[in-house]
Amino acid sequence: MKNIFLTGAPGVGKTTVLLKVVESLGLKAGGFFTREIRKGGKRIGFAVQDFSGQKGALAGVDIKSPYRVGKYRVDLGTFEGIGVRAVEDAIKDADLVVIDEIGKMELFSRRFQESVVRALDGPKPVLGTIIHRSHLFADTIKQRPDVEIIRVTLENRASLTGRIKKELVNRDN
Repeated sequence: MKNIFLTGAPGVGKTTVLLKVVESLGLKAGGFFTREIRKGGKRIGFAVQDFSGQKGALAGVDIKSPYRVGKYRVDLGTFEGIGVRAVEDAIKDADLVVIDEIGKMELFSRRFQESVVRALDGPKPVLGTIIHRSHLFADTIKQRPDVEIIRVTLENRASLTGRIKKELVNRDN
C-alpha cells in the first residue's frame, strides 16, 4: 500500500508510533503532527506542529472560535496556516507526507480535506492517523483501495514501527 493510516482509541500511542516510523525511515518528511497541551497536569488543548518546528494551538479551552469539539474550540486559522500549509508543502517537496490526524477538529477545514485527497492521489506515500469512529470524510479515506488501516493497541504498538517501516520501504517492490 502507498498510504498507511493508524487508528485506535485516543491516547493509545498513534502519534508516538507515527513519529518513530518517520524517524526510523530517514526520509525527508513533511506535513504535521499534533500534541496535547497540558497545564498543571490537565489537558487544556492541542498543538499542531510541522517538521520545521513551527507550532501553534490547534484547539484549546481558552480559544474563541465557533468550531467546537467537546470543551475545546478549534483555531482554523492556526491549523490551516501551519498544518494544512505543511501538507501542501510536503506534497511538493517531501519524500513522505505526514498527516496526524484526520480527526473531528481538523475536519472543520475544507482546505484540509482537499489537501488530504491531493496527497493521497499523488505519487508520494502518506503516513497518518485517522479517527476510529465513523465520519463521512474519514470513512471515504478508509475505504480507498490505496489505503491500509492499522489499528494501534496497547498490545501491538511496540511492534508496529518495524512493520510499518518495512511496508513503506518495500511499497515499490
